Amino acid sequence: MSPKKIFITAILMILSLSAMAQRLGFNNKINQTLQYIDRFYVEDVNTDKIMDKGIESMLQELDPHSVYIPAKDVKKSTEALYGNFEGSGVAFQIMKDTINIVEVIKGGPSETVGILPGDKIITINDKPAIGDSITNSWVFKRLRGPKGSHVKIGIKRGNNNNIIDFDVVRDKIPIKSVDTYFMINKNTGYIALIRFAATSAEEVRTAINELKEQGMENLIFDLRGNGGGFMNAAVDICDEFLPEDKLIVYTEGLNQSNEYLKSTEKGSFEKGRLVILIDENSASSSEIVSGAIQDHDRGIIIGRRSFGKGLVQRMFPLNDGGQLRITTSRYHTPSGRCIQKPYNDGLEAYYNDIMNRYNNKELIDPDSIRVPDSLKYFTTKKRVVYGGGGIVPDIFVPIDTTRASDYYIEIRGKGLINNFTLEYVNKNRDNLLKKYPTFEEFDKNYHHLKVEDEFYAYAEKAGIKKNVVKPDWIIQWMSVALREEIKDTTSTLNGDTYSEMAKALLEDPKIFEKVIEKATAEDKKNKEIIKKSNDFIEHQIKGLIARNLYGVQYYYEVLRATDKGYKKAVDVIENGRLFRKMKITH
Repeated sequence: MSPKKIFITAILMILSLSAMAQRLGFNNKINQTLQYIDRFYVEDVNTDKIMDKGIESMLQELDPHSVYIPAKDVKKSTEALYGNFEGSGVAFQIMKDTINIVEVIKGGPSETVGILPGDKIITINDKPAIGDSITNSWVFKRLRGPKGSHVKIGIKRGNNNNIIDFDVVRDKIPIKSVDTYFMINKNTGYIALIRFAATSAEEVRTAINELKEQGMENLIFDLRGNGGGFMNAAVDICDEFLPEDKLIVYTEGLNQSNEYLKSTEKGSFEKGRLVILIDENSASSSEIVSGAIQDHDRGIIIGRRSFGKGLVQRMFPLNDGGQLRITTSRYHTPSGRCIQKPYNDGLEAYYNDIMNRYNNKELIDPDSIRVPDSLKYFTTKKRVVYGGGGIVPDIFVPIDTTRASDYYIEIRGKGLINNFTLEYVNKNRDNLLKKYPTFEEFDKNYHHLKVEDEFYAYAEKAGIKKNVVKPDWIIQWMSVALREEIKDTTSTLNGDTYSEMAKALLEDPKIFEKVIEKATAEDKKNKEIIKKSNDFIEHQIKGLIARNLYGVQYYYEVLRATDKGYKKAVDVIENGRLFRKMKITH
């Protein structure tokens, strides 16, 4: 385009934007209001702060996902999606006012100079880095920085009280979106994807190819808890699973041209049984992938109905470096389903939706999932699927509420499992790695360590006694249940005194038998909850120790014994009957 044409185009765009501003009344209402406040308000005001709040309020009136991002937060908001940040290359956990290094990024600048997992950061740039004022954001601000810049980190290692100083040259640190991948058995692989970032498709492709070299014929692709990210990453990953020229997703918007995105060249896993795991926290790009796979009958979706985020945002830069991310269109699956759930009842109701699903028993009972018959769609092979928001799985796996005992909730709230495992590994790392150089040896001999006994003693010192059924609970429960049973079964109880209750029992002795029966069932249920809760706690402890010693893969390896969704996926793949019944291509 010639310079003259560029100049004319720019003038036309400016005039168009000016006309739009006039049409929307920007010059009248917003500018006038700010001028009045600036000239007449009783005190000095921060007009930038008022503008920020005003923009936020305007966008909240549109939909839950149109947002304003101040300039100071723009880099942080996109960092994870672009696959890297610049810093020192350690993962840390603050415990007892001390920064504990739990992971050193392989090949990163901290590993290069010799910093190790289990080290404690005592100083940063010769200034104290311990105490009540130390927070995650405080540490990030000091350890991260431009590539090539230096940070001096003072380390305390093991029982040595001397501080070892390391000069770390900051560098680009990759942020992985594939959390782990491994072979479950001789022919089934597993990949866990935690976000859809710029590097995700390449990471997934690498994982698939490496697993295929190890003999993978079937795949479990775990998108549980994956809140989404870049649409292009979702499309590229779908491309690995679908044959050429299959519609993956399309978008529709009032002021945007419709966009239809299809699969292209041969993918790396177009054949083989495929299961995708989703849950209520799988959103956006996770729903693009699971929706396309389901609509094309390429794989089986297992889990719970996904979040229902199907609004497409476009970024608009502001003069001060901030951003507006405004919804411009909606995602639709190949069959025509709109992924987005309703948001007409306001932001609070929208973000309380998951809790409402729990209260409505949708996360426990598949029959409680509300799917309108008017939004019925069909897959390639004429299976019925439903719109109305989110992706409804082919096989439902209820949320496991039995492991959330009062004990578990309390120790989790105090962070005791993480703190204990960190202390345990820091104290025993060298000895454990010497005795068990591989995860397989650790796994085989773990029970000899009796780590659980140490944890229960650790928790009791923190004021939380071991997870057991207390003898007195049944007496308290029965006194309430007895009163309720008497009220339900006799009309002679006018008041609520013990003498009247005794009279009612004498009239109908079977009342007590019913209460005993109910109490026995309740006692059995509580013991089962505690058993499952203890089992889950003990697997978490073992998994976190294994992760710290041998890598993130082994956390998943340990926890899969308590993971209902994972076990269902393995069963469905190994059985194969459901693939045949549903005529799923594999």
